[in-house]
Amino acid sequence: MLTLGIVNTYDKIKVHEAHYRSIARAAPVAYAFGFNLALFDFPLKLSAPELVSYVKDKTTIGGSGKYLEELSRSGRFFVFELPDKGFQPQFGLPVVTTSHPAREKEINIRTITEYIRKKRSFIFLIGLGPRGLPSELFDMVQYHLDITSKGISLETCTAIGAVPAIITGCLEQVNSKK
Repeated sequence: MLTLGIVNTYDKIKVHEAHYRSIARAAPVAYAFGFNLALFDFPLKLSAPELVSYVKDKTTIGGSGKYLEELSRSGRFFVFELPDKGFQPQFGLPVVTTSHPAREKEINIRTITEYIRKKRSFIFLIGLGPRGLPSELFDMVQYHLDITSKGISLETCTAIGAVPAIITGCLEQVNSKK
């Protein structure tokens, strides 16, 4: 199982357009590449089905919520508070996506791809907000991944598209060689 985890660092109290637009943008990407979608620390204190309706009413992005609704209907859309001690084990190992991975925690795309081929599950954490992911997550998780492999920082929505696309592309390339 592969999950795209969007961690809100934008505003934890007030709902901003960036919140629901990022959800609407992430849903078709997750759906297209076979990822689950999990949201953490969003100020929208709604259940997953309620959040689907809210997003559908607010934007036409992502087919007016069509893909978010499909993810929810198929049990692939989740809403949580940010955990203090560790992420939900059903999502597998958490991976911080960053342009500056800690050397001792850095994992490359080739290794991730090999683990996925061996049926390991991962949740790829992407920060929503100008500050990126909270520093405590960098300490909490075992792996850090620079999806560009070049230390290039990506804007949230760019990372939302790049992470699943590159991982899926690498998996398809490896699988086609077998």
